[in-house]
This record gives sequence, structure tokens and C-alpha cells, in this order.
Amino acid sequence: MKTTLFLRIASVLTFIQAMLHTIGGVFGKPSPGVAATVYAAMRAGRFPVFGVMRSYADFDFGLGLGITIFLTITTILLWQLGSLARTDAARLRPLLAVLMLGFFAFAIDSLLYFFALPVITELLIAACIAAAILAAKPEERYQK
Repeated sequence: MKTTLFLRIASVLTFIQAMLHTIGGVFGKPSPGVAATVYAAMRAGRFPVFGVMRSYADFDFGLGLGITIFLTITTILLWQLGSLARTDAARLRPLLAVLMLGFFAFAIDSLLYFFALPVITELLIAACIAAAILAAKPEERYQK
């Protein structure tokens, strides 16, 4: 049960991360001043990319939306893994290790290029997944 609980907590934290990222990062407006000027310049310069016209603002929006999609899918995946953990948590360890390492990498990226709030959330998610890995015990029938 502990493994399921840790994965449910990680799922909820990931959902919160997805919503805040979407509200502030994808659909948020730049602050007046330098940020607004830079964003206007990103929208203004359009150039051909593989047969379509794009701007750096298009790339910024698309990549931001991609992160929202990734986080939303991961929210659902963590919730489903929590359900699977009820019957055979130990077999999930390799999958959970990949997710944990991914969130650690995500935290490093956020530390280098963004700010503290996503770093904290991503480290908490990784810690919950690590706790789920440690709590995952093999079923009794597999124990010898």
C-alpha cells in the first residue's frame, strides 16, 4: 500500500506541476518591460522551417505545450502504476527508476534554465517515486 500511496502523491504533484506550467508558462503573458519587448521580437521574426513559416514564439509556445502534454500523460501513468503496485510493486521498480531519473534530470534543467518552484516540485516528485521504489516489496509467492 505504501508504494501505491507514494505513486498517488507523485501523480498529484505532477498534475499540479502541469496545471501551473500551463497557466503561467504556456498561457501566461510576459511582464511589461524587457520581457514584453523580447516576446514581441520573438513573434515578429518569422522564417521558413521545413516548408512552413514559424517564429521563435511559435517554438516557445509549442515546446511549452509539449511539456504540459508530457506532464499530463505522466500524471495518468503514475496513477495507473499506483494501481498496478497493489498486486506486484516489485516488478515496477525498473519503470519507476526511469521516471525518477527523468524527474531528477527535469529538476536539473529547471535549475539551470528556469527558477526554484519547478525545481522543488520536480525533486518532490522524484523523491516520492524513490520512496515508492524502496517500499516496493515482492509478492509473497515470489519470495523464497
